[in-house]
Amino acid sequence: MASADADADEAPLLSEEPLCPGSCSRELELREFRDRYVIRSLDGAAAFAVARSGGSIRPLSPEEAATGTGSDCKVSRIYGVVGNIRLLAGSYVLVITSRKDAGSYQGSPVYHVNSMKFLCCNEAIKHLTPQERRDEAYFMSLLRIAETTCGLYYSYDRDLTLNLQRASKLTAGRIHKPLWKQADPRFVWNKNLLEELIEAKSAQFTLKDRPVRITLFSRRCNRRLGTRMWRRGANLEGATANFVETEQLVEYEGLTSSFIQVQGSIPLLWEQIVDLSYKPRLSIIEHEETPKVVQRHFHDLSQRYGETIVIDLTDKRGDEGDLSNAFAAEMGRIPGVRYIHFDFHHVCHGGNFDNLQALYNQIEEAIHKQGYFLMNTKGEILWEQSGVLRSNCIDCLDRTNVTQSFLARKSLDSQLQRMGALLSSESISLSDNINDIFKKLWVEHGDELSLEYAGSYALKGDLVRYGRQTLPGLIKDGMSALSRYYLNNFHDGVRQDALDLISGYYTVSQGSSSPFHNGGFESSSELKPISVVLHSTTLNEAAFHASLRFHPRLQLEFLTMMP
Repeated sequence: MASADADADEAPLLSEEPLCPGSCSRELELREFRDRYVIRSLDGAAAFAVARSGGSIRPLSPEEAATGTGSDCKVSRIYGVVGNIRLLAGSYVLVITSRKDAGSYQGSPVYHVNSMKFLCCNEAIKHLTPQERRDEAYFMSLLRIAETTCGLYYSYDRDLTLNLQRASKLTAGRIHKPLWKQADPRFVWNKNLLEELIEAKSAQFTLKDRPVRITLFSRRCNRRLGTRMWRRGANLEGATANFVETEQLVEYEGLTSSFIQVQGSIPLLWEQIVDLSYKPRLSIIEHEETPKVVQRHFHDLSQRYGETIVIDLTDKRGDEGDLSNAFAAEMGRIPGVRYIHFDFHHVCHGGNFDNLQALYNQIEEAIHKQGYFLMNTKGEILWEQSGVLRSNCIDCLDRTNVTQSFLARKSLDSQLQRMGALLSSESISLSDNINDIFKKLWVEHGDELSLEYAGSYALKGDLVRYGRQTLPGLIKDGMSALSRYYLNNFHDGVRQDALDLISGYYTVSQGSSSPFHNGGFESSSELKPISVVLHSTTLNEAAFHASLRFHPRLQLEFLTMMP
């Protein structure tokens, strides 16, 4: 298993001198000349130039950075350099053009990316063949889609990719490394240039005249990126679609606790081909590697989190039931992992959220045994979380969010009781105000995850907020379901192409045959309104890697994406 350090070291650097955490520039100046771009720190001496002719990057001395302004130079303010991707005609550098304050995490400001743009270094386009120019034009249209990616959050001086328990255990040597070398590469959005998500939602209330702060952080893995329907199941390495680590942080009277849950698509090889039907048929891919895929997935989880309890919320009927049965059969071969099937739709029929108590009764003892992480103001570890709950339905959105919020509330009661904010017999549910604040956090959390994967708000939000389904909630769910149908069929194919291009899912190289001809990639002849499907649907998903470089001093050390 590759470490974060090893993965981070793969990125070529302009300099190898050590950087201290917190040395990222918060505001940058972009100068646009006819032959180059110059990016200069406004709170430091660092600067570099990017040639428009091909995208080569050259560090500048303080003297060089201070000269060169004039009438032929356009000057603007930017807030980070995300990275660089090379296509047929040259390079494209992605920069952050506006941001807004989104709160804080452990005392460090967290920012939301409002807008981004690609700087073109593609003068070689005049030397391309007509077909290469057409290909480049389509690739550029995908970059424009990437510019509008929503839900990106980052910090200049705090590693948002590590949960509190992992961050507290950094070795002394690693603590003094720059943030980009401390980061968990699974959750680095611009690791290869796209999507790794992190969301921050927080709220504050008062218990016993003392403030309590709750923060939800959701980190979306970048190993199997994609949109609903277009990315399902696992790849051969065991990475699953829509895998998210959600951390619930609680701060009270100098104590900080952390409770981790994860979710992810059923780790089998399966697909759901978009065909304009409302609910496309599920198809399990028969492959000799399937048992090893499942083993790889859960070996990775056990190495990272410890004992794993799997909560499968799928139906037992139809295609979904077939997939669930296949999953259960494979789980029977995985030692040391407890598998629990809980038919959410059957047990919670009629929108009765409280019926999840039946699930909790099955795993209560194990949850208490796994515990949560607890640390005091001195950084001393008082208690550690020794395992993790892994929940899934089909999309890992609606049923999953309802269930995770229920389990998180149970853990929150335990956390506050141990901190002394509640008595052993008390619960936040006894206070309507506090309970409503907690529910609102998880409703918004579910909406953000759903927007990233499905393009619409989450369904079943009423179950989290009220514990039952309401008429306005039914109407909202209906509108969201229609939105998902439209996006899945007529929008997400192109969005998937953009994700695949920017995340390094395939390589664009001059001289190779066009991906749109000669069967280089699959195209959808029957569903032309959806997209020309660039991404390979074969099981070998390590098809290509885009050229991507990061400047260690002037970029955001990592971007994280809000699910």
